[in-house]
Amino acid sequence: MIVRRKYIRELASELLEQNKVKHPPIPVEDIAKKKGVMIRRGNVESKVSGFLYRNEGRGPAVIGVNAVQHANRQRFTIAHELGHLLLHAGDDVHVDKHRDDVSSQGTDLEEIESNLFAAELLMPGKFLAEDLKGHRALHLLNEEKVCSLAKLYKVSPQAMAVRLSHIGYLLT
Repeated sequence: MIVRRKYIRELASELLEQNKVKHPPIPVEDIAKKKGVMIRRGNVESKVSGFLYRNEGRGPAVIGVNAVQHANRQRFTIAHELGHLLLHAGDDVHVDKHRDDVSSQGTDLEEIESNLFAAELLMPGKFLAEDLKGHRALHLLNEEKVCSLAKLYKVSPQAMAVRLSHIGYLLT
């Protein structure tokens, strides 16, 4: 299984440049709308975090978001579903369940790539590098810094910790 990390990083970076985004938090909803996507929020089954409806030839794609979930989770869902739209051709309807059996195993290539896209878009490495100037690395126990970055980027502390770990800033 080969994850297209470089391509995904470049795609997210290109979207940020096209939308003239220079600092966090990333206006993910605006970016999706500029790509012609409609965002719909609603109360859905608690396991469902979101869905993508491709309406090829009949209208814009729709990203559905579980309105009951935390605003930071909703932002991640929008970025994740946008990743599916931009990275993967597929079924007319794609439903993502929060922490379902497939996603929790981390073995589905499309889910891995969409999660990576969401992380690259919402927490760009070059922005984080700027915010962490002067820090060689953070220790996982430095909750205060991880939480302050999460608040700045409007993501969960868990998402920020994972991202910092993946780009080499977080020591466990």
